[in-house]
Amino acid sequence: MPRLAAASLAGTAVEFYDFFAYGTAAALVLGRLFFPSFSPLAGTLAAFATFGVGFVARPLGSVLFGHLGDRRGRRPVLVASLLLTGASTIAVGCVPSYASIGVAAPVLLLLLRFLQGLGLGGEWGAVLLTVEHAPAERRTLWSSFPQAGPAIGFLLANGVMVALSAGLSDAQFAQWGWRVPFWAAAVPALAGLWLRSSLAESPRFLEIDDPVRMPLVEVVRRHGRLVLLAAGAMAVGYAVFYTVTTWSLSYATERLGVSRTVMLTCVMAAVVVQAPLVPAAALLGDRCGRRPMCLTGCALCALWMLPMVALLATGEPLLMFFGILGALLAFVTVFAVISAYLPELFDARVRCTGASVGYNLGGIIGGALTPVVATALAQGSGRVPWGVGVYLTAMALFSLGCFALLPETRPSRVAAVEPATTG
Repeated sequence: MPRLAAASLAGTAVEFYDFFAYGTAAALVLGRLFFPSFSPLAGTLAAFATFGVGFVARPLGSVLFGHLGDRRGRRPVLVASLLLTGASTIAVGCVPSYASIGVAAPVLLLLLRFLQGLGLGGEWGAVLLTVEHAPAERRTLWSSFPQAGPAIGFLLANGVMVALSAGLSDAQFAQWGWRVPFWAAAVPALAGLWLRSSLAESPRFLEIDDPVRMPLVEVVRRHGRLVLLAAGAMAVGYAVFYTVTTWSLSYATERLGVSRTVMLTCVMAAVVVQAPLVPAAALLGDRCGRRPMCLTGCALCALWMLPMVALLATGEPLLMFFGILGALLAFVTVFAVISAYLPELFDARVRCTGASVGYNLGGIIGGALTPVVATALAQGSGRVPWGVGVYLTAMALFSLGCFALLPETRPSRVAAVEPATTG
């Protein structure tokens, strides 16, 4: 299990490094390079719109790779999804700006962002491989290791950005510095492929004698309600995470005049504190249940969103750090257990498709729209963007309601990793 968890974690970190590098670049520089004829606000909105395309592609990727995972096994998904995400990320760093090739530049950017999201949509193969190898009494703990990948990927992507931002002038950063994190993706991607190529197939998949011919059709027919509830439940995590890691960068640098190095450091420091708490929250999920942890996390998000935007609006690094940290602690209460919870809702024959489609549909609701909506709500508001806080609070209450309608799946109540309900 340690070796399997480490390999899953490494690959997930690489894929999310790729995804976050784009989000950070969108917040800091892509608007003026690829949409120069737009106003600063419109350019930022356009850059965030290309960021959102990755989330739209993720459910399509989950259908594609979910089909592969349910028909051919979880292991092939790990390699194929990482290869696609890594290649498209490196290519982003090679796209000429609008000044060089005109409208073809944002079109290429859009296409590569779509391919990035398509690859990331298959990342739940790594989660399932860990879940289906893990002992029942520690399933949440072991499956939480891939869930720590986003935090590590974020730190790697933004660590590179901080170093470049601090060491280069604005002109150098805009000219070529922002491309370096995308080119650098080649090294961890190759390492991740090497680690994943040696993993064994899921024992639960090998027990399946009659794989479903059309997993998506079966999921829609038998588990449609579960997929929709799972998507709604996931929305708050995406909304909170991408508000503090993407929108806040744009808001602080453009509206408050905070330097990008200071803001990146604030966000990174909060992620560093949050990341080690993932296994601790997962242990509570094994002990207390998955659903109670998710309900608690949603309630904490609902209570903290208004204080968070008030702290962000101060422009004071320490206060911004505490605002972001509180949001991430509420976020991790949910996401530390979700990697065990979602697969336990679905039958093993369609688990890769059902869990990954539900998870990634939540990304459209909470991740694709949030930076755009938050930017629009903050524009024209006073010093404190209360509209953003209200929007996030409403999203947390919506997800709370979805979790309330889902069943508990903890093995002490459910005999095995099988669906608690057919939906």
